[in-house]
Amino acid sequence: MTSQDHPDVLQPATLGPVRLRNRVLKAATYENMARDGLVTDALIDFHVEHARGGVGMTTVAYCAVAPDGRTDGHQIVWRPEALPGLRTLTDAVHDAGAAISAQIGHSGPVNNAKATGTRAIAPSRHFNKQFLRTVGPAGRDDITRVIAAHGSAAQMALDTGFDAVEVHLGHNYLASSFLSPKLNRRKDEYGGSLANRARFALEILGAVRDAVQDKIAIVVKLNMDDGVPGGFWLEEAIQVAQWIEQSGNADALEMTAGSSLLNPMYLFKGDSPIAEFAAVIPEPIRTGVKLVGKHVLREYPYSDGYLLDDALQIRSAVSMPMILLGGVTNRLTMDSAMSNGFEFVAMGRALLRDPDLINKLSDDPSIRSLCNHNNKCMTTIFTGTRCVLRSQNLPSPLSNAARPRSIRKADTEGALHAG
Repeated sequence: MTSQDHPDVLQPATLGPVRLRNRVLKAATYENMARDGLVTDALIDFHVEHARGGVGMTTVAYCAVAPDGRTDGHQIVWRPEALPGLRTLTDAVHDAGAAISAQIGHSGPVNNAKATGTRAIAPSRHFNKQFLRTVGPAGRDDITRVIAAHGSAAQMALDTGFDAVEVHLGHNYLASSFLSPKLNRRKDEYGGSLANRARFALEILGAVRDAVQDKIAIVVKLNMDDGVPGGFWLEEAIQVAQWIEQSGNADALEMTAGSSLLNPMYLFKGDSPIAEFAAVIPEPIRTGVKLVGKHVLREYPYSDGYLLDDALQIRSAVSMPMILLGGVTNRLTMDSAMSNGFEFVAMGRALLRDPDLINKLSDDPSIRSLCNHNNKCMTTIFTGTRCVLRSQNLPSPLSNAARPRSIRKADTEGALHAG
């Protein structure tokens, strides 16, 4: 313990069965650096850079448990063809000194069926305004299949050297949409009461635990607030977090917020780069963004540690380890998280701006991220996620012809999501 009587965020810690060199995690920020569902050199370089920068663990986002679980046509899908590349990726990150986690999930209604060539599913019939398509309800066979697919994905993550899996129960992806009373209008045992709406998510976690036992860590990314009227909200999140803890099927909780389907900017806070989004999205969606973008891509004020107050309500309701996400940019916020009972912190945009930030903080605790929260990094997900302030004079990660093939029009039609 430090002189402040709380853990030192830069000292080693244990997450489930995994020993990390510090308590800082690189949060899942969708890279769009896989191609045809396979690992690329660009994806490896991205995570090795963050590993060398000093984080305890980096998170690969987003790895779909099934072809219809993608949001775009290139995301990694857990299948035998992907495994050699995933092993190369984990070996490279380990060689750079960090642990590595795989974010696993199913996109559900966030799936752009045109880009993925698959059928999108939701708990109930839903009209997706982003893609101007109606999404059909998941049948019982779909539910059974997706639960089993999470277990298979976790097993493959274990087999390819991942130290952890992060199970995505947020952002109105499939499991999160089942939790939402706004999106879930089912009349069966997977709809109605909170216990019924949470059943799918809890069964997913059971399948993951059955697959990996205690051989790798299981992190759960859970919404506290969908950011839309009638959606999943903090009071329900507290109860679901308690059920997760009681199940014994998770080693840590990472609380998040917002809906990639209905309110994508709610998680990020800061500027809403509507003009930049319109510039990279093809017609007719481009015109729609210009006309109504300010109503869909709403702007919320940024402050350091902006999810802390809500996450503290979860912290007071469970005793399991928790990870603070949202506005972690400096040592002061990290220490505040530790003093408030969080065991880990997760950083996204701050590390995109400066992948070496943790190494620098080790030398000088007064340093803070140079990220100005303009959120223009969000618009780069269509060509390879990066900080535009850091890379103004650099090519996109996927622009090198020796690397994966060029971007197609369909590749710029994915959902605006965070990971």
